[in-house]
Amino acid sequence: MIKPLFYGALIGILGGLMGLGGAEFRLPILTFIFDFATLHAVVINLIISWVTVISSLIFRWESWAAIEPYWTIVLTLLSGSLIGASFGASLASRIDEKRLDRIVALLLGIIALVMITESLIHFDPLRINFIAMSFLGFSAGVIIGLFSSMLGVAGGELIIPTIALLYGVDIKIAGTLSLMVSLPTIMVGLYRYRNKEPFAMVKPNIPLIGWMAAGSILGAWVGKSMLGHFSSGHLHIFLAVILSLSAIKLYKKGMQ
Repeated sequence: MIKPLFYGALIGILGGLMGLGGAEFRLPILTFIFDFATLHAVVINLIISWVTVISSLIFRWESWAAIEPYWTIVLTLLSGSLIGASFGASLASRIDEKRLDRIVALLLGIIALVMITESLIHFDPLRINFIAMSFLGFSAGVIIGLFSSMLGVAGGELIIPTIALLYGVDIKIAGTLSLMVSLPTIMVGLYRYRNKEPFAMVKPNIPLIGWMAAGSILGAWVGKSMLGHFSSGHLHIFLAVILSLSAIKLYKKGMQ
C-alpha cells in the first residue's frame, strides 16, 4: 500500500512542520485522491487522527509535574468539546451528502483563515476574570468539538491558539494540552459514529488506515526534524492557500 503510506507521510511532514497532526489536509486527500464520500472520509480521518494524537502525545510527554498545573484548562475545554463532538457527529449523520460537502468546505475555509491570521497577527493573552475566561473556554471547546467530529480532525489548529490567547500558556505546553483535549474529543466523535452507516467502511479499509497512520507518524517525525529550515509564518500561509483551494473544490462538488 505505497499510495496511503506516501500521502500519510506527506501529511505527517506538513503537520510536523506546523506542530499539528495535519488531519485538515488528510480530509481533502481522502475525498479527492482516494474517492471516499465526505462522511466516510470524516470517520476514517477521525480514526487516523486518534492514532496520530496518541503517538504525538507519547512523543511530546515530558512529565506529569509539567502538566499538572494546567488541568483546569484541559477540563474546561473538554467540557465543551465533548458536547460539540457529540452534536457534530449527530448533525453530520443526518444531513445529505451535498449539504455536508458545503458545510465541510466552509469549516475548512475557516481553518485556513485562522492559519493566515495566526501567521500575520500577534495576539497578546486576554486579561479577563476567571468567570469570563471559563465561559469563553467552554464555548471555544464546543466549537472545537464540532469541528473535530465534522472534519475528523484533532482540532489543534484551533485548540493551541485558544489556550495561548485565553490562558497565556507557553506554546510548547499548549501543544501538549491540545493533544490531551483532542484525544477524548476524537473518541466521543468515533463513539457517536459507531452505529452509523459510514462506520461500516472502516473494516474493509483497515489496511489503508494502517498504512496512512504509519506514514503520518513517520512524516511527523521527519517534519519536526526539518522545522529549522522553513519559516513558520510563510509555511502557514502557503498551507492555508492549499486548504482554501480544497475548500473551494469541495464546495463546488456540493453544488453539483
